[in-house]
Order: sequence, then structure tokens, then C-alpha cells
Amino acid sequence: MLGHDNRELAAVFVGGALGTLARVGLATVAATPHGHWPWPTFIANVVGAFLLGYFTTRLLERLPLSSYRRPLLGTGLCGGLTTFSTMQVEILGMLEHHNYGLVAGYLAASVAAGLVAVHLATGLVRRAEVRR
Repeated sequence: MLGHDNRELAAVFVGGALGTLARVGLATVAATPHGHWPWPTFIANVVGAFLLGYFTTRLLERLPLSSYRRPLLGTGLCGGLTTFSTMQVEILGMLEHHNYGLVAGYLAASVAAGLVAVHLATGLVRRAEVRR
């Protein structure tokens, strides 16, 4: 095994724990019954896309290089918050119940909202005045 940086791994772990706790909290507070729009997953994925766009742009274009910010915020926090696997399971459940319109709408809205969120976050960072 190649050498690894324990501090970088710790950053991913801490960020992932925070993101996962946020997602589980959202899923608990805003639980939806089967056959309905899965708001908790949708919100978590769109917010995660926004945060990833924001953090990536800010870290690459506005802040000094750091070994731990991207693993903490991008890989950890956003990786723990977003959940493509849960989205897939929800879609399979919708398909089993023949909710084809819900599947199509959920897929289209998730991809579109995620792209819009990244675009808005990136634009927000780039429009902000650079302090010197």
C-alpha cells in the first residue's frame, strides 16, 4: 500500500460524519411515504451539489492551496451528504409500484436541479469581491 496522510484521512472522516449526520437528520425530519416525491434525498443531493460547486470553486480560485480543505469539505462533507445509492433504491421502488411519471420527473429534476445548483454556486463565488 502506498503511503497515506492520516490527517487527510481524518479530514475525510470528519467531513463524511458531518455530512452523513445532516442527511440522516433530514431524512428523519422530512420522511416521505413510498410512492411520493422523496424530498429528503432530493434536497440532500441538490444542497450537496450546491456546496460542492461552492467549495470547489472557492478552494481552487479564491483560497491558498490546502491539503485538508478539499478532503474535508468535498470528499467528506459533500460525499456524506449526497446519496446517489439511496436515489437508485428509491427509483427501483417507484418502478416496482409502476410510478413511471414520478421516476421520470425525479430523475430529470434531480439532474437539472443539481446542475443549476453547481452553476449558481460557482457564479456566486466568482462574482464575490476578492479581498486583498
